[in-house]
Amino acid sequence: MITGTPGRSLRWMAEGQAYFLTRLEPASDEELQGPSRLPGWSGRHLLSHLGYNARALGRLVHWAATGEETPMYPGPDARAEEIEAGAVWPVSRLRAFVAEEHDRLAAALNRLTGPQWDAEVVTAQGRTVPARTVPWLRGREVWIHACDLPSGGDFADFPADFLDALIEDALTRRRTAQGLRLQVRATDRGSRTDGSTGVVEGPAADLARWLTGRGTSGRLRTTAGAPLPELPPWL
Repeated sequence: MITGTPGRSLRWMAEGQAYFLTRLEPASDEELQGPSRLPGWSGRHLLSHLGYNARALGRLVHWAATGEETPMYPGPDARAEEIEAGAVWPVSRLRAFVAEEHDRLAAALNRLTGPQWDAEVVTAQGRTVPARTVPWLRGREVWIHACDLPSGGDFADFPADFLDALIEDALTRRRTAQGLRLQVRATDRGSRTDGSTGVVEGPAADLARWLTGRGTSGRLRTTAGAPLPELPPWL
C-alpha cells in the first residue's frame, strides 16, 4: 500500500488514465461488446467498472474532505450491481462515463488540503487507510485494466517507479492477506537474492503481470528450477 506523499501517486494516476484512454481509442465498439482479456467480463463490463470505481473512490474523498462517513459502496452487492447495470449501456456512453468520472475524482482530490490527506477512510475490502492512498488505488486500476482491454496495453509500458511499487503492493497483499511466502527478484533492476532457492525471478514487467493475475511468461523462473507457484486471485 502506498501511503507517502500523494504527489507521486497523483502523477501515476494521471499518467495511467492517459495510457488507458490511449489503449481504449483503437478498440472498436464491436470489440468492446465482446470479451475483454479479463475472464467473464466484456469490454463494456470493464468500462462500467472503471467509471463506477472512480465514483466510488470519490465517496472516500468526500469522506476525507467533510468527515461525513461515505463508504465506497452502500452494501456488499452494490459494486457488482453497478457494473452489471452499466454494462448494458451503449459503448459511446461508457467511453464518456470513464473519462467524466475520472476527471471528477481528480478534481476532488486536487481540492483536498494537507490535513485531509491524512483523514482515515475505509476501502471496499474493509481496510482503514489515509485518504492519500486513494490516488494509488485509482492509478493501479487504470494501469492494470488498460492491459485487460481487447486492444490491451503491456506491463512493459508502465513507468519503472510505478512498476516497482506495484510489485511491492502485490507482494505485500499476497503475503499478509493470503499468507503466501513469496520472494521475487527483478532481473532488470540489478537486485540480488539472499541465496534462497524459492525466489521467482525475471523482468519487472513480467513479475508484475504474474503477481496481479494477468498471466506468466517464459522469462519467469524459480531459482530452484521448480514450476511457478499457483496464485489465488489477487484482489
